[in-house]
Amino acid sequence: MRTPFRPLSRRGLLTGTLGSAALLAAGGSLAGCGTKGAQQTEAGCVSEDLSGTEKKLAFSNWPQYMDVDEADESKRPSLDEFIAKSGIQVTYTEDINDNNEFFGKVQNQLAACQSTDRDIIVLTDWMAARMIRLGWIQKLDPAKIPNVQANLLPSLVSRSFDTENRISIPWQSGLAGLAYNGSVTKELRTVDELLTRPDLKGKVTALSEMRDTMGLLLGANGHDPSNFTSAQFDDALTKLKKAVDSGQIRKFTGNDYAPDLAKGDIAACIGWSGDVIQLAGDNPKVQFVAPDSGAMLFSDNMMVPNKAAHKGNAEALINYYYEPAVAAKLAAYVNYICPVKGAQAEMEKIDPELAANPLIFPDQALLSKSKVFMTLDEKQEKEYEGKFQQVIGA
Repeated sequence: MRTPFRPLSRRGLLTGTLGSAALLAAGGSLAGCGTKGAQQTEAGCVSEDLSGTEKKLAFSNWPQYMDVDEADESKRPSLDEFIAKSGIQVTYTEDINDNNEFFGKVQNQLAACQSTDRDIIVLTDWMAARMIRLGWIQKLDPAKIPNVQANLLPSLVSRSFDTENRISIPWQSGLAGLAYNGSVTKELRTVDELLTRPDLKGKVTALSEMRDTMGLLLGANGHDPSNFTSAQFDDALTKLKKAVDSGQIRKFTGNDYAPDLAKGDIAACIGWSGDVIQLAGDNPKVQFVAPDSGAMLFSDNMMVPNKAAHKGNAEALINYYYEPAVAAKLAAYVNYICPVKGAQAEMEKIDPELAANPLIFPDQALLSKSKVFMTLDEKQEKEYEGKFQQVIGA
């Protein structure tokens, strides 16, 4: 099933309830989250697992990030199947609309080693890294998640913020790259074309998500977005500023670029693969392009917060969603990159067209050129975000 266009992106950093001014204010306050009293340790904040006696689980996720039955949207086939097979009752809540907003909901409890009344939360890489850095996430037992150990895509193994794959397990992944509307412009292949081609002047947007826009520019400059220096960041930022000052870039957006791209009001942009798949369903001339210098790879990750009382039940659910047949069922609905090996073969039984879509099942050549943005410490996060916001005029 192809989902309708989502009005709020999973990558929302500036597109949810926090505006850019609020983000800058939050950046200042959140940068102090490593101070005494907020940081936790595994020994200092011990969680009791009641899974043996309590067959229940509270799961917080983003809207429209779970498969539903077309005839009855109150039914979630893959989740209902897990409940039936495991006997674990799942309270499923779509209460994550923005990474920073959700952080604000739970930071006081987690900083104080208190329960959030949630057993699984799903957050984007950079926020997952922040929470792990603060010591707010429980380690998983590899023996309880053998499907993850066997089926996690190689490109998502040993990420810098979770080198042992024991704290954050990808729910879905996606790519940030280039997109263009072939009805109003010719093919686009490189970031430099986007930023300099005369026929695109004033018809281009870029993302207000710093990690995606700057990651692509770092790659275009020949630097590694997963391992760069401050000087290299500044070099890429200078290139971005030039494109802003020249009028090449019209504005910076969340995923509200998508309707404008579909209509041809903008000709090209930096965008997200999941959005473009949905647009291409209505207009095949809307194309996503992984630039020659490489795309940015991101994931939204399942994590068990401290004081979650049902870690064992959470591990059972995580393991279940790494069964290829289950992963395919989910991917057929959400249309993001499936992080599970073997799911593509299962998808062929559901929808051969989706199984052949390289934005849901990228080949190794594409994945090998895609990078996860470097994990930032608190100081770097504040510095780079501040510099970026100044350039984009937020």
